[in-house]
Amino acid sequence: MTENLTFDQLPKAVIMLTKEISELKKMLTQRQEEKKQEPTEKLLSVKETAKFLNLTVPTIYSKVSRRELPYMKRGKRLYFSSTELLEYLKEGRSKSNKELETEAEAYLSNKH
Repeated sequence: MTENLTFDQLPKAVIMLTKEISELKKMLTQRQEEKKQEPTEKLLSVKETAKFLNLTVPTIYSKVSRRELPYMKRGKRLYFSSTELLEYLKEGRSKSNKELETEAEAYLSNKH
């Protein structure tokens, strides 16, 4: 209904727009609810980090000293971001055979 509307067509157009606005409101409300349920960043202590990564506390200190883990330090306390730790874990993810094949094909097609 993007053409010029006549006066007689206005009620139908208003009803259609009202329905569309209602649907948009519903979609926005759903998105906001989903966002509330998304995990938010949380700061973890050394013990919590060890539990989160399923490692021992001495291993956490060892990884920090070798700068293998992302951390923050205030005074003598260490803090770890849960989102950064998840990224750290994902960096160690091995690629599947399908992903490796796709990368190889893309590389070879760019070489020619």
